[in-house]
Amino acid sequence: MVDNLTQPSDAAGPFDRLKALLPARLRGAPVVPVVRLSGVIGAVTPLRPGLTLAGVAKMLERAFSMRNAKAVALVINSPGGSPVQSRQIYLRIRQLATEKKLPVLVFVEDVAASGGYMIACAGDEIFCDPSSIVGSIGVVGGSFGLQDLIKKIGVERRLYTAGEHKAMLDPFLPENPDDVARLKKIQREIHALFISLVKQSRTTKLKGADDVLFTGEYWAGETAVTLGLADAIGDLRAVLRARFGDKVAMPVVAPAGGLLSGLLGRKAAGAGSLAAEGWGLSWSGLAEELISAAETRAIWARFGF
Repeated sequence: MVDNLTQPSDAAGPFDRLKALLPARLRGAPVVPVVRLSGVIGAVTPLRPGLTLAGVAKMLERAFSMRNAKAVALVINSPGGSPVQSRQIYLRIRQLATEKKLPVLVFVEDVAASGGYMIACAGDEIFCDPSSIVGSIGVVGGSFGLQDLIKKIGVERRLYTAGEHKAMLDPFLPENPDDVARLKKIQREIHALFISLVKQSRTTKLKGADDVLFTGEYWAGETAVTLGLADAIGDLRAVLRARFGDKVAMPVVAPAGGLLSGLLGRKAAGAGSLAAEGWGLSWSGLAEELISAAETRAIWARFGF
């Protein structure tokens, strides 16, 4: 693909005309690779994976390794999800930024909330639209109490466990106050980690009090800038051209496409890679993986961002 292709003029010499046909990054023009991070964070379903470190690691590595790169731009559009995957993606971005000595510019589209905002904090600067939704620095969990419903329709709950708290907060059992207290303790621990990461990343840029910023509330772009959660209002093209010139190339680093790449961790690279992604090779194992994914979703419904 040719980036920012310039048509050679009739007066140009052979070398100039050949150079004009090269991609911008090979002509010495400034390059800012663009990585789009969109969707719910975590393994949503086996056939529709969300944002995970395994799914975005190769894109990030390609972006930070691109020739003539002056910075890396991240376009984020995520309502959040898994705290673990959010933090792992954040850490990987910061590791690559330090290793390659490249600044990271984050551009929020519709939303960077909760885990999406955690990833946004990996940027040296955060830009957003006036209508972007930013923040939601908190931890949420929810369930249903269905024990009376199943009695009404004549369903008998049969549950067998080994471990006193293995069925903690089961929606078909009456709520246990001790289990709720355990859940809220875990949520407070995760929330404290989130707050620490935001403070470490945004440092003196934060302008709001803790009891405002870290309640789980979210704001539109202008207010987010006022509170120091974002740096400025701005869009990708305008900001990069103003900073690096009109000739800046903005190649989008895309993930591998196709059903198998999503199902098998982006590349069908053999049993070793599939095992690392947590997938088996046989169709007979798919049912077990579906059950496992459902259990994971149920757990993170209690502890997710």
